[in-house]
Amino acid sequence: MNARVAAAIDTAVARLQRAERDREPVQPVREFLGEDAIDAAYEVQRRIIAAKVANGARVVGRKIGLTSEAVQRQLGVDRPDFGVLLDDMVFGDRAELPLGRFCQPRVEGEVAFVLGADLPERATVVDVLRATDFLLPAIEIVDSRVAGWDIRITDTVADNASSGAVVLGTRPVKPSEVDLASLGMVLEHGGEPISTGVGAACLGSPAVAVTWLAREVAGRGEPLRAGEVVLAGAWGPMVGVTAPGTYLARFEDIGEVRVGFTAGPDEGKRA
Repeated sequence: MNARVAAAIDTAVARLQRAERDREPVQPVREFLGEDAIDAAYEVQRRIIAAKVANGARVVGRKIGLTSEAVQRQLGVDRPDFGVLLDDMVFGDRAELPLGRFCQPRVEGEVAFVLGADLPERATVVDVLRATDFLLPAIEIVDSRVAGWDIRITDTVADNASSGAVVLGTRPVKPSEVDLASLGMVLEHGGEPISTGVGAACLGSPAVAVTWLAREVAGRGEPLRAGEVVLAGAWGPMVGVTAPGTYLARFEDIGEVRVGFTAGPDEGKRA
């Protein structure tokens, strides 16, 4: 790694850490990392996560981002990415989260794969389905530390795939019991549908998306392990959250999950 790239990574890490600490979005990091500097962006992500782990956080899974063409169009990117889930990002059904925890939150309906076995380096769809203990309905709260969601692939990768939090349902479903690609999802707010989609939006199937992730992270020396929770990507367009309220995601044959947003600051805000 040359000195210019090393300096750019250091600057990006500091900028994004400051944004999260102060809950104040910052300018894109692609301006000094580069428009397509994927490896440098993942190094930024790795360092930010390592600092959180050193401060007591625990890695509990991964998330796939930008699997849906609708979301890619929203953000002007053309490929998936991935991020890391930490224990302080995961909540149970009907959780109430303060808006002050986030910078610019948006919600999307997803399905979580809970792994019962490790995945091999060159995982196949069969490996993924065999290793998955059960599925859970999920609402991901995506959040960008980049002002105005003015992001490209470098920005979102560096920013831990624009991760915020995830709320998981509590009714497990075996993957053998459902046809993931054909199932529908409706995300509601105030009893009205605000986003719809199908499992096929995730690279053809959420199981295909998890297979893509398994190979990507294994290639970077961090394979998926038993016990990890994997968010397989959005089934429909994400929706901005600008005021307190409740959001409900309903999935055919999988169940539903609900999250509420409240006014006020985040009591667990990091120092």
